[in-house]
Amino acid sequence: MERILQKIAKIKEYLSIIHSIKGDCINQFANDPIYRGAILHYLYLVADSCISLAELIIKYKKLRIPQTYHEAIDILGEHNILKPDFAYSFAKIAGFRNYLAHDYEQIDVNIICNEILSKIQDIEEYLNQIENSLGIDYYK
Repeated sequence: MERILQKIAKIKEYLSIIHSIKGDCINQFANDPIYRGAILHYLYLVADSCISLAELIIKYKKLRIPQTYHEAIDILGEHNILKPDFAYSFAKIAGFRNYLAHDYEQIDVNIICNEILSKIQDIEEYLNQIENSLGIDYYK
């Protein structure tokens, strides 16, 4: 459970950094290579960490081993760790992670700044559902 808690804390840290730097994303992304690198790096870390978190939970709960990153999220939905409809939709983060890892030279500023950054709350919801399902309470 300790590794799960550490991974959740890391994702929250990355989200905090993204929130603090997202500002005027379109202008900064287009004109500042350091900003562009930072935002892409932290988005990648969040996406990859969300998948790693799913894998840690699967191992902790002794669920079937996923064959793909996408399937790792689906398994959480199958076992009601995530709401099934949310899991199905959120599993797209696996494709986004691969997009960032392999197509970084063709990244579309509008996809990052308009679509992705507007969906950061989905990652927060992912963490909330996991915390609720596993009975994690940071305030005790």
